Order: sequence, then C-alpha cells, then structure tokens
Amino acid sequence: MNTFTLGLIAVFILILAVCVLWDIRKSGEFKFKWSHSLAGYLFMAPALVLIVLFVIQPIVLSLWYGFTDYYLLEPNNIHYIGLNNFSSLTKDLSGQGDFYHALKNTLYFMLFCVPLQIAVALGLALLVNKPRKGGGFFKVAFFSPVVMSLAVTSFLWLYMLRPDEKGLINGLLVKMGIPVQGFFTDPDQAMNLIILLSAWQGAGMQMIIFLAGLKNISRDLYEAAQLDGANRWKSFLNITMPGLKPITLFILITTFIAASRLMIQPMILTGYKEFTVTLSYLIYNEGYVFKMVGYASAIALLVTVLIGSMTLVQRYVLREVD
Repeated sequence: MNTFTLGLIAVFILILAVCVLWDIRKSGEFKFKWSHSLAGYLFMAPALVLIVLFVIQPIVLSLWYGFTDYYLLEPNNIHYIGLNNFSSLTKDLSGQGDFYHALKNTLYFMLFCVPLQIAVALGLALLVNKPRKGGGFFKVAFFSPVVMSLAVTSFLWLYMLRPDEKGLINGLLVKMGIPVQGFFTDPDQAMNLIILLSAWQGAGMQMIIFLAGLKNISRDLYEAAQLDGANRWKSFLNITMPGLKPITLFILITTFIAASRLMIQPMILTGYKEFTVTLSYLIYNEGYVFKMVGYASAIALLVTVLIGSMTLVQRYVLREVD
C-alpha cells in the first residue's frame, strides 16, 4: 500500500472522527448518543473505505496523471508537464489523428444510436403495454438481450456477419444473388452495424422504464379523448408523449452517457480501427497497450467533463420539468 493510499485513508479517518464528534456535540447527549453515533459510522466505515480506495483514489490519481508524463513501466519516473498532454490532443484533433477519429466516431454513435434505441424502446413498450395473449413472453423476449454479456452478443453478431460465404447472413445473400458483404471489415458498414447491435441490446431496459411510465398515465384521459373524437395518433401526441416527458428526458440523458462509454463492441467486432475506435477504446489503448497513462488520463478527463456536463444538464432539465 503506497503513501498516497495511506494518506487518503488517514484523511478519511480524520473526517469520520470529526463527523462523530460533531454529531455528539450537536446532540448534547454525550453518553447516549456516543454509542449510537459511533455504531452508525462504524457500520458505514467498510463501505466508505472501499469507496476511498477504488473510487476516490483513482479519480484523484487520474486528475494528477493527466498533467504528467506517467509511463506505466516506469512508475517511479513521473514528471509534471503541465498542459502538454492536452496540447498533444489539440494537435491530434487538428491533424486528424487517433483522438480525432475517436471523437468523431463517438459523437456519430451517440447521434444515431441514442434516438434509434429510444424509438425502438418506446415502440416495444407501446406494443406490450396492452393486455394480450402472450404478452409476458414478449416482455421477456424483448428484455433478454439486456441481461446477456456484451462480449457474448458481440461474438454472436460476429459469427452471423462473417465477411465471407461461411457467415450466416452472407450465405443467405449469396443464395439470393447478392455479393458477399464486408460487414465489420467495411468502413462504411462497421459503425452502423455496431449502432444496430447496441440499440438492439439496450432497448429492453428503456422499454421497461417506458412501460412503467405508461402504467402511470390514467386510462380516463384516453377514454375522454376517444369521446371527443380523437384518434390514436392524436391521443399519442397529446396524452402519451406529455405523460412520458420526464421519463423520456431521463432516458435520453442516461442513454447519451452510456453511449459515450462504448468500447467492448468495437474491440471485439473490429479491433482497433480508425473507423470504429471510440474515446473509451482510445483511453484503454493508450493506457494499457502503449502504457501512456498520463496521456490516457488526459483523454479520460475530457470524457469525464463530457459525462459530467450531461449529468448536470439532466438534473437541471428534470428539475425544470418537475
């Protein structure tokens, strides 16, 4: 355990002691409150220690490493270099290097995958919302991709979309007289297929959330609209969508955040290619393949700012809606 970790634990213990003493002082009943306050904080202590070690410490170290030349194979030879890592990112962006392609692909993925996934999820929720025979089966079927591992589904799609006649889809296309497709080896198709895969696997979770929102909309509103002569489309626009507005905004922001962390699918389906590399994949490649932890941390800081900004927007928008 290094000095930095010990220092964090010491600071945590100090803060914990201050909280206990402040709670006792505020209560004014030393003997009675002492045991209750101490017991409560002691129950919290194991979880808080883990949070300090595996959440707070990596965040603090990442902030520091982003301004250093930390090379993973030389952990004792770290130098502060200021904004050099961020300057390199700027040059990479203007020179259309790896960071440029990763940022472009991530934004492209977010721009098209998020609306598609939300639209599919809402459509599925509307489909299974009405009581009908076999409704439970369809709910399970639509939700099942969510519980499957990203690696498993990626390998499944990779098998079906092999870029030769042995692939399931290409085999069918050849029999129909259509030329063999490159799929994940084709720069024009790879990212679009990853978007379809991600939307297919993630829509089930949003479907459940939308379904809960639909259950909270009073049926009396639809009956009143029907008496007024409103068709299904008008009822959807004037009743369903306004009733789902807070949930839709929540799903929109959280799906954007999840989309910004895309890595597993490109890693398995295409490998490190400029037409599918994403920001998270770039961070992994720089930090663990090339061992450039300082540079990877600088990229991670930018991604953190992006995700943090979306979280703040989510809190602000949802508060305004409420």
